[in-house]
Amino acid sequence: MMKIDDKLLRQIFFDLGLNIPFVKGQLIPVRNCWHFSTDGKAVDVIFYDDADFISGMNRIYVTLKSYRIVILAFSLMDNHLHFVLHGPFDECNRFIHDYVRRTSRHIAITHGDNHKMEGVPIDYQVVDTDAYLKTVICYTIKNAPSAGIPYNAWDYPWSSGPLYFRRPGGWGSPCWLESGMEEIVSLGLGNHGLRDYLQTRTPSEDNVQTFGNLVFPGEYVAYELVEKIFKTCKSFNYFYCKTKEDDVDARGGDISRLSIPMKEMRQHKREVCRELYGVESVKTLSIDQRLRLARTLRARFNSSPRQIAGLAGLVYDEVKDKF
Repeated sequence: MMKIDDKLLRQIFFDLGLNIPFVKGQLIPVRNCWHFSTDGKAVDVIFYDDADFISGMNRIYVTLKSYRIVILAFSLMDNHLHFVLHGPFDECNRFIHDYVRRTSRHIAITHGDNHKMEGVPIDYQVVDTDAYLKTVICYTIKNAPSAGIPYNAWDYPWSSGPLYFRRPGGWGSPCWLESGMEEIVSLGLGNHGLRDYLQTRTPSEDNVQTFGNLVFPGEYVAYELVEKIFKTCKSFNYFYCKTKEDDVDARGGDISRLSIPMKEMRQHKREVCRELYGVESVKTLSIDQRLRLARTLRARFNSSPRQIAGLAGLVYDEVKDKF
C-alpha cells in the first residue's frame, strides 16, 4: 500500500466514513472527495502509444509527491483521463492541473505538438456519499470496456483497475507481462538513478516497486483503502456490474459544473492576470486578452461560465459560446 502517515490516515477514515458501521439502506456521508476528468472531445489524442501511457503512469507517481492528497482510482484513456481523489479541493485541483501541464510538456517534447492540452476543460464532481463514491470508482475503472476497448477493467493496464481485490503480493496485466502474474521487483537504482529513470528532479525513496520500466501503481494509489470502502469483493463486483455511464452523468451533464465562491475566484483571477499579463485588474485588457483570461479560468477551475464572464469583465450573453 502507498505510504500514508497516521494523522492523514485518521482524517481519511473520518472523511470517508470508514469508522461508521454499515447499515443496509442507509447512506454514509463522505467529505473531501472529488471526481476529476478532462473533456475527451477537446483533443484528438493525449497518449499516442504504450510508451506514452507508461510515461503517463509514472508521471502520476512523480506529480503526487508534491501534494498531500490520496488517489483512490484513475484511468488514462487515449484522449482523456479520470481521477477519484481525496483531499482539500484546492490541493486536488492543483494536482490535476499540474498533471495536465506536465503531460502537455511531455507531448511537446516527445511529439513536437506544442500547447496540445492548453485550455483543455477539466471538470469535477463532489462525491458526497459512500454509495456514490463506490459508483464513481467503478465508473472510472470501467471507462476502457465502456469505450469498447476489449479488456476487463482489471486487465486494462493504464488504470487502477488491476489493483483491487487481487492476491497479496501480485498484480497482473497480460499487456506487458509475458509470463502472466509475477512478483513485484525492486528497481534498486538509488535516489539519483531513480530520478533519471523517472525523468524528474523530485527526490524519491529508494527501492520503488516496479514492473520493468513501469512504477507499480500501488505506490501511488490507495487501493487497500478502496477495498475497505467496498468491504468485500462481492460488494465491489455488485457496484462494478450495476454502474452505468448515466449514473455519473445524470448528476450534471458531463460532470457537474459548479461555482467556486466569488471571493475565492477573485483571488484566482488576480493570480492568473499576473501570470498572463503582469497586472491584477482587467481594466487595461483588450477583449482578446479578457477572453484568454476567461478560457484559462474556465480550464483551471471549471466554475460557471456566467461567473467567469463577470470576473473577466465580459458580457455573458455576448461571449457564452466563446469559452
